[in-house]
Amino acid sequence: MFLRRSWPLMLSVMMAGGLVLTGCSEETGSKSGQPEWSFAMSGQYKPFNYYDEKTTELTGFDVEIGQALAKEMGVEPKPVATPWNGIISGLNAKKYDAILGSMGITEEREKEVDFSDPYYLSGAQLFVLPGSDIKSIDDVTKQTKIGVTISTTYEQEARKYTNSIASYDSDNKALRELADGRVDAVITDRLVGILSSQQMKIDVEAAGELLYAEKMGIAFRSDDDATREKVNQALKKIQADGTYLKISQKYFDRDISK
Repeated sequence: MFLRRSWPLMLSVMMAGGLVLTGCSEETGSKSGQPEWSFAMSGQYKPFNYYDEKTTELTGFDVEIGQALAKEMGVEPKPVATPWNGIISGLNAKKYDAILGSMGITEEREKEVDFSDPYYLSGAQLFVLPGSDIKSIDDVTKQTKIGVTISTTYEQEARKYTNSIASYDSDNKALRELADGRVDAVITDRLVGILSSQQMKIDVEAAGELLYAEKMGIAFRSDDDATREKVNQALKKIQADGTYLKISQKYFDRDISK
């Protein structure tokens, strides 16, 4: 819903722009006078979403995609950082309008939220130290200690192979624990593992093939079909006009929607 203000004026603005986003924050507005569209993420998933060390503001691929979608829809983007293990409950409690934080589309999550069309494709990768006896997931035993981020599909995947799970609130922490020898392996997104380890200057490597491919979507409350459809339309537009590709190449040197 829109910010409470003069209804005739707001109605004329909405009609002129052809946009009604029922899911937008009701109590908050922006300096521009546009309604805010708030979207949540962990803020600890570099390069997809993280805090810029210089500006202390949220940035990353997810943030820039959210900003591009908001611009297309004529609303003000408001990225919000929140703990991942409670991010869906926060959405359903209307603390924000959407989750745009690299959330994999799964049947389990679809019981609680509705997803947009996928906005990028990825996959789960096992990471180990150089020289490790673990060359692929086939070498993992029930005693192998695997680090994962809590409440992720990677945590669920790890439980298929081992009884020894170490859960962390970010992938960076899990990878750091691997580098320090506190876990035997880490399962995370392939792109995240490669780029984060390079940026943190730690020596880890991918072991074997992808464990599975994953489609990432933007999550909405199940009663907010109108906003979900507007976002889907905006996503198609930024993919068609080259905006999406420009953002994707900035972070990954390729189009990660394919």
